Amino acid sequence: MMMKKNDSFEKAHINKEILMKDEQTNAWYYEDHITAIVKRAEKEGAFENLSGYGKPLKLDENLVYNPLKQLHKTMKDNNILPNWIRLGKEIDQLLADLETYESEYNIRKTVESINKKVTEHNFSCPPSAQRRKVILETYLKP
Repeated sequence: MMMKKNDSFEKAHINKEILMKDEQTNAWYYEDHITAIVKRAEKEGAFENLSGYGKPLKLDENLVYNPLKQLHKTMKDNNILPNWIRLGKEIDQLLADLETYESEYNIRKTVESINKKVTEHNFSCPPSAQRRKVILETYLKP
């Protein structure tokens, strides 16, 4: 009976050693969340069917020393919007639609939808771009 307990202890100890070795291996190396997502997508072949795949980027000489501006320009040129900008446009459209509604049911549902999108928007946007939730009573007519 002692042998079985020792065997299971040995296996558990070996498993812990393996986990510790993995942690030690990765301890010196930092990979941020975005890099991990991009590397995983590359391995899965997500970038292979894109138009312009394998062709060099057209880099603006004025932006070579500013990678953030170059990133924004490349995204804009390829019609890629960050999620929070897309949500902002959807919120703006819903707000415009809300002004035309007369039914209390439609107003309530739209305000609920807007507020859900505002919450999602605020979690993903820079602090300076955050929005306030819509107050239902502002749009209900007495």
